[in-house]
Amino acid sequence: MRILVLAIHYWPEPTGIGAVLTRRCEHLAAAGHEVTVCTGMPYYPEWRTHAAYRGKMWLREVHNGVNILRSWVWVPAKINSAKRMILEASFLTSSLLRALGSAKPDLILAVSPPLGLGLNSVLLSRWTKAPFVFDVQDLQPDAAADLGMLPGPILPILYRLEAMSYRHAALISTVTEGMRQKIVGKGVPAEKVVVVPPPADHSFFAVGKSIDGQAFRVKHNLMGKFVVAHSGNMGVKQGLDLVIDLANRLRQRHDIRFILAGDGVMRPHLQARAASLHLENLHFLPLQDKPDFLQMLAAVDLALIVQQSSVTDIVFPSKTVTLMSAGRPVAASVSADSEIARVIRQSHGGVVTEPEQVEPMANCIEDLVHASARLAGMGISARSFASEHWDEERILSSFETHLLRVAGLAPAVAEESEVAA
Repeated sequence: MRILVLAIHYWPEPTGIGAVLTRRCEHLAAAGHEVTVCTGMPYYPEWRTHAAYRGKMWLREVHNGVNILRSWVWVPAKINSAKRMILEASFLTSSLLRALGSAKPDLILAVSPPLGLGLNSVLLSRWTKAPFVFDVQDLQPDAAADLGMLPGPILPILYRLEAMSYRHAALISTVTEGMRQKIVGKGVPAEKVVVVPPPADHSFFAVGKSIDGQAFRVKHNLMGKFVVAHSGNMGVKQGLDLVIDLANRLRQRHDIRFILAGDGVMRPHLQARAASLHLENLHFLPLQDKPDFLQMLAAVDLALIVQQSSVTDIVFPSKTVTLMSAGRPVAASVSADSEIARVIRQSHGGVVTEPEQVEPMANCIEDLVHASARLAGMGISARSFASEHWDEERILSSFETHLLRVAGLAPAVAEESEVAA
């Protein structure tokens, strides 16, 4: 099968949607499919175009069997809602031109956000006569509305674009049942929407076993400390001012250290606040490469997931899968109705406190400092849940089957398997 993938994020971006999509595409390529990804020049999560890609309008690469067609993206020095819209518009325009010049596919896979890729997919689907699958990683209009990120007149346009994308897609995939229900609630037939969660990277199951984190603790002067860490994107939805407030609230607890590792639009603000408060118990680290990230996870006693109170089932951060696969006890400051809260409660892999509330989380951290047996139990439960629900091979194979069915190739594959048997 020849698959054309439309996505703004892809390798070498190490976190978020790009990392999940890269594993999907490489699995499809390894299974014998011809995969071409039309994507932008990498810039996430730093919000700066990576050095090796600056000044380029078009670029062709091949990585792990996947053909990559890159196009220019305008990335502003400082991001806001208006500039983000321009960024997405620049990618939608340049990537559409790039896709029009590619070979005719059997199937189009569009990954949202940006939501505008739905329009690109409709146009390309009509041009090539190929069906398209709309992969919804983030309910972008709902997020914009809940967080107040866009002026009122823009939201109706986004909702119309969303409805049009859902109507023309042959299949819609999303990451949680909660998000699926929200999409179905918008009038989409239930049988048209499937759940494909982020798969668990097998390498994270080694954390705490063959990877012990001692080197990381020594390097960052964390020996004998209770380490509380948040890693990944530092964006608006995360509400990471809470971590600054926690460090300030617990500044007299010399046995507790906080880590904020990663990058994003809110990092300068967070660093400025921490500096103004003279927080010696909070360390900022850059985004870690994978070996160092595995070491960091092994060194962490309690992993944080933080979201604003308005964020419920409009997103499901892939870090949830990562942390639980690594057997890290999770402390989540999230809405009680969110998918994150549901997963943590069901798995017994951590604790959930009210979002944007300092005292409940501070009390939780203090209670857990000397509760080593409880923490160990949480870690075991989290990893067990991840192994059962997010097995990499099963999820990636299931996703491949969905695509084959949309392309009308699944019955033929089944018949060939029966002949081979």
